[in-house]
Amino acid sequence: MTGLWIIPALPLAAVALNLLLGDRLGKRGTAWLACGAVGLAFAFAVRAVVSLAQLPADQRLLTDTVGTWFRVGDFSADFGFLLDPLSAVMVLVVTGVGFLIHVYSTGYMAHDGSFRRFFLYLNLFMFAMLTLVLADNFLLLFVGWEGVGLCSYLLIGFWYQRPAAAEAGKKAFVVNRIGDFGFLLGMFTLFTFGGSLNFERLFAAAPHAFPVAGPVITFATICLFVGATGKSAQIPLYVWLPDAMEGPTPVSALIHAATMVTAGVYMVARCHVLFELAPAALETVAVIGAATALFAATIGLAQNDIKRVLAYSTVSQLGYMFMACGVGAFGAGIFHLMTHAFFKALLFLGAGSVIHALSDEQDLRKMGGLAWRLPWTHATMLVATIASARTRSSPAPSPPGTAACGSWASWGPCSPPSTCSACTSCASGGPRGSRTRPSTTSTNPRAR
Repeated sequence: MTGLWIIPALPLAAVALNLLLGDRLGKRGTAWLACGAVGLAFAFAVRAVVSLAQLPADQRLLTDTVGTWFRVGDFSADFGFLLDPLSAVMVLVVTGVGFLIHVYSTGYMAHDGSFRRFFLYLNLFMFAMLTLVLADNFLLLFVGWEGVGLCSYLLIGFWYQRPAAAEAGKKAFVVNRIGDFGFLLGMFTLFTFGGSLNFERLFAAAPHAFPVAGPVITFATICLFVGATGKSAQIPLYVWLPDAMEGPTPVSALIHAATMVTAGVYMVARCHVLFELAPAALETVAVIGAATALFAATIGLAQNDIKRVLAYSTVSQLGYMFMACGVGAFGAGIFHLMTHAFFKALLFLGAGSVIHALSDEQDLRKMGGLAWRLPWTHATMLVATIASARTRSSPAPSPPGTAACGSWASWGPCSPPSTCSACTSCASGGPRGSRTRPSTTSTNPRAR
């Protein structure tokens, strides 16, 4: 036992305590419980990754089987967790960025009447996302996959009294079910012809069970990618993500920028053994990713809502990740996933600060001249924008083991100009349109 199960168990325990103790916790107790659980999960994740790093390079794999989930004939499904270099990156991103956003949320949601419910949903999401990235088999991964989808629905429609928020939540739920149908088809196909849903056993058997470029593996991997297009908002299933901005801004930062929307990229990278057996599927991933990157960026240029600009930028950046994976540069795609989690979460949190300061105003045409009134927000958003543009003084080296095309896809100066224009619109010049006077706190407890 390596104790990997403790990492997702901590947020789940916080959910249980939140439900059991209810309002007796108070806002301070709720905040300490929610943030403390995620902070401890991060600490256990760091400890596990350090243990992993101490192993020889070709043996870096930790497993933890808690028990048997169910058994039917010769088939059994385990509650099993796996930590390798890929899941190590993901678990540190999810817990590290997640902890910082939890802390931010304690102030951002302080005046909301449903403070406890918000953190209950947020902790439940952390449990589902950590289950997804640590699962050692497709079935447990799918539990996390559906769990993050449920939490996304609950948090997009958090202010369900607003019709737009309720509709956005339903839209996200329905669109993701379309993608999940494809994911299930792919999973059933792999089990039927591969004989297992455990990653280690399936990937070891894949070269013998599936001929290269064969119709079965091509069909299965394309079905898996259909699931990824829903979860990671790629063409044609990208339409839900911009509307998801109806949820609170910390939700946009955590779920719809840093973690959940990258689940599709993680799944493709996790299944790279299968995708490499299906060149047509890899080509499909690359083409869809490239098309989404360009298409979403051009849409973002025409948006006036500060959060929708960042949403379309996110869709575009996810396209670059898929394009890198599609050309076989899985390392470059995951590297960009990691960097994107930090700078896009920071941009969303900065946008939340601007929205609070302007009393719930989100129209970029009514913003301007905020650099000197919100200096810390300006500085942090500027750093994030520069990171988004990948500005550098010398050419960046290609990550080891990646193709040059994949390296360009994830490292090159391809950030949508919409992100830069959003930051510039807030910071420079005078207010556009009606003059909204900034204040240090929001007067609207429903500020997004």
